[in-house]
Amino acid sequence: MEIAYYPGCSLKQSSNLYDSQTRDVLSLLGISIKEINDWNCCGATSAGKYDDFLAVAMPARNIGIAERKGYAEMVIPCSACYSRTLVAQKKLADDPDLKKRINDGLFQKVKGDLKISSILEVLARIPKKILKQKMTHKFKQLNAVCYYGCMLTRFPVDVDVPDDVENPQTMEQILKGIGVHALDWNYKTACCGASAAMNDPDTAINLMHKIIADALERGAECFVVTCPMCQMNLDVHQDKVCEKFGINQRLPVYFLTELIGLALGMNIQDLQIDRHFIQMAEA
Repeated sequence: MEIAYYPGCSLKQSSNLYDSQTRDVLSLLGISIKEINDWNCCGATSAGKYDDFLAVAMPARNIGIAERKGYAEMVIPCSACYSRTLVAQKKLADDPDLKKRINDGLFQKVKGDLKISSILEVLARIPKKILKQKMTHKFKQLNAVCYYGCMLTRFPVDVDVPDDVENPQTMEQILKGIGVHALDWNYKTACCGASAAMNDPDTAINLMHKIIADALERGAECFVVTCPMCQMNLDVHQDKVCEKFGINQRLPVYFLTELIGLALGMNIQDLQIDRHFIQMAEA
């Protein structure tokens, strides 16, 4: 069964390597995805700060496009896009007047029966037996910390999510399946500062310092993420954070798709891991 795919803006610009990895890894695992046509920005965190109606209407249009094509499910790799779309769907379901008002302006109306899935949900459905059969690379002992960030675990409305939002475990289970050891730690759902890295860098740097320091104290050799904003912040600003707080060690920040891709036999160049600011240790 083909799944609708919403990449969002980051995966078409600053994190376009994540888009490429997602397509390649899901294809290797036998999962067929199709990017929805004429999608628009979901509004991310910016729309909600500006206009509550716009924050629902923007992702609603994407939902309508996928539903009009007959899809039962849409996968969204970006944590912010996933959160924004899932929350919008919930608000439309809870407010018939809002749903009618938005649908009146849409050519492709929202029905509300589309399953909105994170990339973790889709990857977690792969049978362990199938994953093991497709693996061609065995990791040496690699100690990772799974960094979910705040957008994948905190929602402004009550939505159904398939993991414990206080102590999620899906990423750890996936890593275990490919032979990567996931460490327990304190900051897996902490905020990295997101866009505050641009307009309030001191706050963002202090938040990232706590995340990096705890990961190092636990003996981590890398971060594993699914959020492009988290990946960019911890990768791009890590040198600045570490220099400010006198930290000598650096930790590469991998997308989950990168480690899965390596396990499936893809090379560093195909996955574009060599584009990261903090380069990977031997895995």
